[in-house]
Amino acid sequence: MGAAHTRPRRRPTRGRGRRRRAGPRRRRLAWTATSLAALLALGGWLLYARLDSNLATTDVDGALGSDRPARGAYGSLNILLLGSDSRAGKNAQYGAGDSGARSDTAMLVHLNKGRQQATVVSIPRDTMVARPACPLPNGHTSSATAATMFNSTYFVGGSACAVKTVERLGKVRIDHVLDVDFTGFKKLVDAVGGVTVSTDRAIHDKDSHLDLEAGRHRLNGEQALGLVRTRHGVGDGSDLGRIKLQQKFMAALAAELNGSGLLTDPVRLYKVADAATSALTTDKALGSVRDLLSLARSLAGLKPSEITFRTLPVGPYPKDPNRVAVKQPEANALFKAVRDDTAPPPVKER
Repeated sequence: MGAAHTRPRRRPTRGRGRRRRAGPRRRRLAWTATSLAALLALGGWLLYARLDSNLATTDVDGALGSDRPARGAYGSLNILLLGSDSRAGKNAQYGAGDSGARSDTAMLVHLNKGRQQATVVSIPRDTMVARPACPLPNGHTSSATAATMFNSTYFVGGSACAVKTVERLGKVRIDHVLDVDFTGFKKLVDAVGGVTVSTDRAIHDKDSHLDLEAGRHRLNGEQALGLVRTRHGVGDGSDLGRIKLQQKFMAALAAELNGSGLLTDPVRLYKVADAATSALTTDKALGSVRDLLSLARSLAGLKPSEITFRTLPVGPYPKDPNRVAVKQPEANALFKAVRDDTAPPPVKER
């Protein structure tokens, strides 16, 4: 018989056979990475929780029910932006004013279906409108009235009544509402880092505490508030002159946000988000930080040059020279453009 064959011994192959136990250093690295990931997740959750706790919400949809215009069929979005003149709490520093709160600033912001264009329609506070019966916080309902100043709708029934009045006036469904008071507005502008605005002429208004020479200015929160509040320092002292300044400021704010890289700067974004959530009262459907950030990110492609500002067409109100009346058919044409998600009609030269 031949010689016996012996099977050669195999060398241990890396990765086969008994697995090597991780050394103390590797175990520490793995534990550290896991712990860091957990801490980051917890930190992110706590930040969202804190910002969410800042937000105040109002159930507009629940208050108004189903008797409302249909939502836009094109994926567009309508937001009613309200500026309250409440003197409650920290707002008391701006004078006694009238009792309660009124919406001295009202803008219907229409975002088209692709979020590439926007139309902002300012509604003069002195416009005489038909106010429908509105739900009240105490569960009762206010009486309807045929003719009253638009800003009184907020006084009667808060943002829900303002929304219902605009919906009846323009047959436009309001998807969301954002409500900000004096103090909240200042905080928001300061968190952004100020806004640059150019004025054609000097503005000196003791009522709004604004003193600006003609030219280019970097406005802080207090100055910006004075600018959007001033009436007696511009034009004929009417609300229409103030609206022009408000629109100029909003255009400047849009340019500031567009060119500042806010969405790519986490620290600055958190600062602005903290101020915004503390300043705003929203409808419940927009009542979380995730919802607000989602809306903000959807507007990342909206260029300031694609924002069109309009003022609700108005004319003299026969019964009171200090009030204005909705002008037809111009107002209906503007609201139709909002409903149809089309460009607003051009402004006719006087």
